[in-house]
Amino acid sequence: MLPSRRRWLVATGLLAPTGLWLGIFLIAPLALVVQFSFATRDTGVARAVLPWTTQAYLTALDPAFLPIFGRTLAYAGATTGLCLLLGFPLAWFIARHGGKYRTVLLAAVLVPFWSSYLARIYAWKALLDGEGLVNRLLGLIGLDRDGGFLLTDGAVVLGLTYGFLPFMVLPLYVACERFDHRLVEASYDLGHGRVSTFVKVVLPGVLPGVLAGSLLVLVPAAGDFVTPRLLGGVDQSTFGSVIDDQFRGGNNWPLGSAMAVLLLVLVVVVLVLRGRRGEDVL
Repeated sequence: MLPSRRRWLVATGLLAPTGLWLGIFLIAPLALVVQFSFATRDTGVARAVLPWTTQAYLTALDPAFLPIFGRTLAYAGATTGLCLLLGFPLAWFIARHGGKYRTVLLAAVLVPFWSSYLARIYAWKALLDGEGLVNRLLGLIGLDRDGGFLLTDGAVVLGLTYGFLPFMVLPLYVACERFDHRLVEASYDLGHGRVSTFVKVVLPGVLPGVLAGSLLVLVPAAGDFVTPRLLGGVDQSTFGSVIDDQFRGGNNWPLGSAMAVLLLVLVVVVLVLRGRRGEDVL
């Protein structure tokens, strides 16, 4: 009995700092957001006051916001798909052919994290501007565009893909590195072609990495508001940018909080579905 109690005390002591940190800086702010979402809008200093009401949720679920919600999901889905298409070949190459340069290649994937995300998006803003490098190079072959490629859906998806690509590459690399590559040779020996081998052998073997990487990209891409604000315009507004507007110029904290809660619920649903899918894979 004593050793069991001692283990419990040791575990409690080790988890207490983390639990305290999460309680103060995660649970408490989240509880405030939920509280604000049921409050009444106040244009004064208080921002949100009594009485409690569900008006903010009714407004957030108004059909007028459906295009913005759909655009958010479209951007997040397109970003996840592009990151998967770009990240898988890179992760496979590093895992199978990286050799002694594997560490260097992985470090190169992480290089963008050495600078501020905001600074990198501003760099893309300069590149995609009408006088930017991208528009000038495309002008050499007659594909330039008046005003550049800013304020377009493509610019937003490009910025999101650039920002979150490493989050896809790293879990894919782990999955590819653990994958038994002898299974590919065995599949070839049994008469399967490249496509059949990829679909029936490689993809199931690295599927946990695909799911993990997709989750790490999809969730932050759905909540990102910096990239749509800097690379897009009014027609590229996302749920995250609308939430930011409500807390800033809109001065509507209850509505912004309700939208944040709804976005959080969406993330939780994705996590639950991913968890069930992961259990099926295992």
